[in-house]
Formats: sequence, structure tokens, C-alpha cells
Amino acid sequence: MPPAPLPFVCEKSPVSGRRGVVVTNHPLGTAAGAEMLAAGGNAFDAAAAALLALSVVEPMMVGVAGGGLVHVRLATGAHHIIDALSCASASMTPDLYEPLSDEPEHCMQAKGRRNLVGPTSVAVPGNLLGWHGMQSRFGRLPFADTVAPAIRLAKAGFCITPYLSGAIAEQAADLSADPMMRSVFLPEGAPLAAGARLRQPVYAQALELIAAEGAHALHGGALGASLARCIADAPDPGWVTQADLLAYRTCDRAPIIGSYRGFDIIGPPPPASSGVHITQMLNMAENFDMAALGFGSPESLGLLAEIIGIAFTDRDRYSGDPAFVNVPVARLTSKAYARDCLARAAAHARHARSSPAWESQDTTHVTIADDEGNIVSATHTINGLFGARFMDPETGIIPNNYMSNFDPHPGRALSIAPGKRVPTSMAPMIVCHKGAPRYALGMPGGLRIFPSVFQAIVNLLDHGMSLQAAVEAPRLWTQGQEVELEPAYAPASAALKGMGYDVRVKPHIGGGMNAIAFHADGMMEGAACWRADGTAMALGGGPARPGIRFWPDRAPDKPEYREGSS
Repeated sequence: MPPAPLPFVCEKSPVSGRRGVVVTNHPLGTAAGAEMLAAGGNAFDAAAAALLALSVVEPMMVGVAGGGLVHVRLATGAHHIIDALSCASASMTPDLYEPLSDEPEHCMQAKGRRNLVGPTSVAVPGNLLGWHGMQSRFGRLPFADTVAPAIRLAKAGFCITPYLSGAIAEQAADLSADPMMRSVFLPEGAPLAAGARLRQPVYAQALELIAAEGAHALHGGALGASLARCIADAPDPGWVTQADLLAYRTCDRAPIIGSYRGFDIIGPPPPASSGVHITQMLNMAENFDMAALGFGSPESLGLLAEIIGIAFTDRDRYSGDPAFVNVPVARLTSKAYARDCLARAAAHARHARSSPAWESQDTTHVTIADDEGNIVSATHTINGLFGARFMDPETGIIPNNYMSNFDPHPGRALSIAPGKRVPTSMAPMIVCHKGAPRYALGMPGGLRIFPSVFQAIVNLLDHGMSLQAAVEAPRLWTQGQEVELEPAYAPASAALKGMGYDVRVKPHIGGGMNAIAFHADGMMEGAACWRADGTAMALGGGPARPGIRFWPDRAPDKPEYREGSS
């Protein structure tokens, strides 16, 4: 019997090619990555170019002064997680901020929004070091080549999308308070409309210095010195210094490798939540016939809600920077622990509910593969929408506001400490079967990332969806309190309410997922979803067949076509 029709229609189309695939959340970011593949570069060159270009065309989401994770799979089969997450500076202490409230829904907020807006919200960034380090180690082209598309876009400008225009309008009050942000994004006192041309000449000059000096430009050079001055000279100065920028190091971390129905599920370890808790959730799901339950059925959605709620309870209890917190990774990712979790849930013994956590949803993701077997799945951010919502007037760089992810209360697991990195829900994942990659995927969306990626994996491996359907499929999300549903799941609302769930239908859950599938015949397929400006491009051609030098009617024995003849 054929499967039941899906309760949704895909809005975008996949692409296929053998020479490489680039998928990002903006068409110009994707084009920058594809340009590197077309120029003879590999996936790492393409990833660096795409992310740098996204810092221009998605300035609300990502920048060189942000943080994130790069999941690298080399053609050899080796996996590396490059942790470029932002961290607290050396002079930061747990009592920097005055908490707004002790109530769970406000416990992460500081009075005066000092951990959210302005120089006092900035943590030590790692993005540029992560991108430059990845490309320098594994790329093929000169680093300056990978910066060139971003420089072009910043100098010449580009037509902004409704997505970016909406973000500007949403944050217009904060952007208007900073002279540089106002001049760039609200030049005549109103947010730039969709279709307007956005030029960033000051940032273009910063990118030219990055092309010449690499990450040193920010971490030890003139860009870092300027950013440190901007932070220190503010009316309410922050704590990040040039010394902090110089001392920052990315971390190479070993991935978490779980298993699900014969597939290897590979993702980042702590301080990321994804590798641990996606493995935990899949371990629980493996005890059920998810396909038989049916995609989108009330029974399936109820089970997903329980599984995700359990994972959030454990995330709240155990997550942290492994340099500061002992995370019981082996226990949380074991099959036995998953069965124990389900037994407690079935016995109604799981009374604890995860306290509402906060993590910015404003992020970007790229998924890239080349024809040599190299893969990059990378998620990066400046944390909040437009980061700290000010711009260094000398460089055009928008710093992160990562300090909003720390608990402003001293003495807690997420309290501030020098050098500390906070947990993240970023989930740049790769799925393999018998040693060969099958899928690479990820998305933005804060706390909704890793449960959504978990659902996409179930869509692919249990429900047999196409890649395009899996990334565009409706999502469910909960931290253990109310259950959020996207509109395509709304018909199941009444049944879920009957099961005791507090159901809320939301326009969307999380951001734009993008992914690549790897087929046995060597074909690669890319897909991006409707929740962002996601765009996939594939390279289907390339150099001529070896030995081809002449057109068929230009025989090489004819004197006029011999090498060196005139």
C-alpha cells in the first residue's frame, strides 16, 4: 500500500549535481560558495566564501564578530568539530549584571538590557578564526579568493529581500539609536524596503584587510584594535579587549556518534546540545515503529512531544561548557538510558519540566559538499537579531550579543566565568551508513534547532521522505510546557488537547533548514526550505574530459593547428 499523502506541499525545489552542491540561507551566499567550486576550490573554500558573503547579505544573522560551529567531514572519512563559539572575556565576573527577575520566564534578563544591547552585551568572538582556520587547513584556494565575493557585495551592494527588510523593521528602534546602524539600515529615517540596494563600503574596507591578513586582522590587528576601542570608549563600556581577541582560540572537538536503525548520527559535543540530545531522542524513538504510527498522526506527535520534553529536561539539568561542567555524555547517549527515560515517562514518574531557557533564534546555516568527498555543515551567528545592535564606525563590523545567553545570576550552571562558553542548540549534523555519508543538514532557530533536526532525521529514515519534503515538513516543539505546532499540523490539535497537551499553533518553528543528500550513484542533491531565503545550487559540469584539446574537425596533424604554429 502506498504511503498516505503528506499534509503539506513543498514550496521550493531540490537541485542535483555530481561536482558539488552549496546550500545556504541566501541566494548570494550560495552563489559565493558555488563560485569557489567553479573556480577549482573545494567544499572548505566554498564554505568560507559563503559565510563571509552571508556576513554582508544576512547582516542581521551572522558576522565575523560572532560565534558558531563547523562540522567538517574530510574525504578520508575523518570528522572534525571546530568550536568557534563566543566566550566570556578574561575580566568578566558572575555579578556583572543586575538580574531583572528570579522568575523562570525572566531569569536570563538583566536590568537595562545590558546583556542584550550595546557594548556590555559583547562576548569574545570566534567566527572569523573558525572560518579562516578551516579554510587554511583544508581549503585549496588562496584565502583572499574566498573573501572576494563578500567584498564585491559590500562595495557594489545588493537588493535586500523582504526577509532582511522585515528584520530591519523589527529592530528599527534599537538600530536607530546607533548612528552607524541608522545610516546603513535606516538611511532616511525609515527601514530599507525590500528591493532597496544596500551598500556597506566601510565593511568592504574591513573585508579587504581580512583578505590581506586573514583572521589576524581581527585577532591581533587593526580591526580588533578598533573594535576594542569602540567597546571601551562607549558611555557604558563593555569588557572585551584587544588582549581578549588576541588570546581567543577555537577548539577542535571530537564528535558525538550515535546510531539509529543502522545509521551513524554524527554531531557536535558539548557545549553544543545537539550531538548528545539528538542521539538521546533517536535512541528513544528507536523503541517505536515510527513509520507505522504515521507522519503527523496524533499518536506520532504525542510521542515526539514526550521525547523532546524528556530531552529538554536533561539538557536543562546537564548541559554546559565541558571545561566548567561535567556533562555525562556516555550515560545520556546510551540505549539503556533511553529505555529508562521511556519507562519513567510511561509510569508518569517524570514530573520535572524543563525551565524555560532562552537562546536567540537568529542564526544562519550552510551545507556544502564537493566531488572529492569533503563536506561542511556549519551554523554561525551574532546571536540576537543584528547582534549587539551597534556597529563599529571605523570597520562596519556588527559585534555579537552573546552575553545574553549567560545567566546573570551568580552561582548557577550558566553563570558568567572568564573564558566560559554557553551551551548552544546548533546542530550541524551528518548521517552516514556503512561509512558513507547519506545526509548533511542543519538550520538556525535557537532552542528549536536540535528538536527540528531530530524530526528531519526521522522524516528521512522512518517516513522515507524525499530530502525536499524532509526539510520543508511541518515541525513540533516543546520544552515540556506548551506544545507548538506549525499550521500543517493544526488538524491534530484537538486530539493532542484531548491527550492533555497545551497546544499552540505557530506560523513557523525555527528557521530555514538546508541539507544535502548523497546517493549511491555519486549524485548529490541539495534542498532548502521556505522558512528563510534558502537557496541550493549544484555544479553539474566542469573541466573537459582529459586529453581534449581540439575540435573534431581540427585534426592535430594539420599544420595550422599544431602547437606553436601561427
